[in-house]
Amino acid sequence: MKLQFLGATDCVTGSRYVLDTGRSRIMVDCGLFQGFKALRLRNWDPLPVDPASLDAVVLTHAHIDHSGYLPLLVRNGFKGRVFCTMGTAQLCGILLPDSAALAEEDAIYANRKGFSRHHPALPLYTSGDAARALRRLEPVPYGTRLAVAAGVEVEFHRAGHIIGAASVTVHVDGQRVVFSGDLGRQRDVVMLAPEPVRQADWLLVESTYGDRLHPAEDPLDTLCEIVQRTIGRGGTLVIPAFAVGRTQSLLYCLYRLRELGRMPDVPVYLNSPLATEATKIFARHAEELRIDRAACTAACALATPVESVEQSIRLNRDRTPKIILAGSGMATGGRVLHHLESFGPDPRNTILLTGFQAAGTRGAVLAAGGRVVRMHGEDISVRADVAQIQNLSAHADAGELMTWLKGFSGAPRGTFVVHGEPHASDALRQHIERELRWQVTMPEYRQSYSLE
Repeated sequence: MKLQFLGATDCVTGSRYVLDTGRSRIMVDCGLFQGFKALRLRNWDPLPVDPASLDAVVLTHAHIDHSGYLPLLVRNGFKGRVFCTMGTAQLCGILLPDSAALAEEDAIYANRKGFSRHHPALPLYTSGDAARALRRLEPVPYGTRLAVAAGVEVEFHRAGHIIGAASVTVHVDGQRVVFSGDLGRQRDVVMLAPEPVRQADWLLVESTYGDRLHPAEDPLDTLCEIVQRTIGRGGTLVIPAFAVGRTQSLLYCLYRLRELGRMPDVPVYLNSPLATEATKIFARHAEELRIDRAACTAACALATPVESVEQSIRLNRDRTPKIILAGSGMATGGRVLHHLESFGPDPRNTILLTGFQAAGTRGAVLAAGGRVVRMHGEDISVRADVAQIQNLSAHADAGELMTWLKGFSGAPRGTFVVHGEPHASDALRQHIERELRWQVTMPEYRQSYSLE
């Protein structure tokens, strides 16, 4: 049995792993690379594995860095089924078409403005490709063991990261290969904690925050101070937010501040059709939440959806105090870029970053103190205040990762640390080796490892 790492080995994106049992070949996660251009270019490289040779794909969750390569995989010959939880299937139903639409829109815009080196600029994949990929999805309940290929069974365990997120145990000939997926917090604002997984012969564990601990302060206090400061000087608060997960946590926090009388009575806008649809899906899965259904319903109804591009343009011209949540969380695309162009140059305004900013993204530039970001082929000066909330992350920190790992009844034969920047992955490796004394490997991109 061999495991090949086709992504998430030197970065936090592009999760793709191919498990070859000798009889069957499955891919666990099928994500896009994001961030630095050198990483994004990997999305265009041919896979070293023929997509037609894969018997099945298994998804841990719906975020694009775990699911966004599916349309290309299907277009290039994959004929099998894609197994995932119901929440993941529902979220992929909006995320994959959105990813395709953004790729198509970016290509059209690049061709119109002439800033692409390619003539004509082409999308990575199309809306038709996304639709064909969605027809391959097959939802599976948590805790159900299901055969997905000859000699291969999988089981999903709640991971707490977003709706539908799962850790996956792959059963092959009496061996258990466990993929952590992205693990959530032990005490998240809205999500239940990850379920413990007790047994693994081989383990892949994410390390996004493997080198740090999240701050202990209450995110409500931090958000309250930022909102009051911005609105107090007549500004607009622009929050680049991941449509799935982060937006819903922020809506709940804003709802709580309003309920407690700690937030000025200013309009809140949700300028992301994707986030609007994701919020509806979020509200359908109360069984995965630690907040009650009434609070969930109220929080999801807090913001006014921005339905059209025309409404979005009018928001950019409106200089009255307000709060705008818009995709994407690392400012890599979408309507938030136009808001950054409009509100970024004014020092009365605030740009609030609320989670991990992958190296090479505009969010990472702002988080590092950069005051010039490139958008739509132009350099934009940012004079607005740039603030951050670190403790709204949907990812477990180093301590929470170790808590989950300590839930195993014994040491795996081997543990692979993935899905982290090199310094974060290496820090988690050291924690595991020192505290648990497990054998740990930091896999290399495209390398295969024997699971004997």
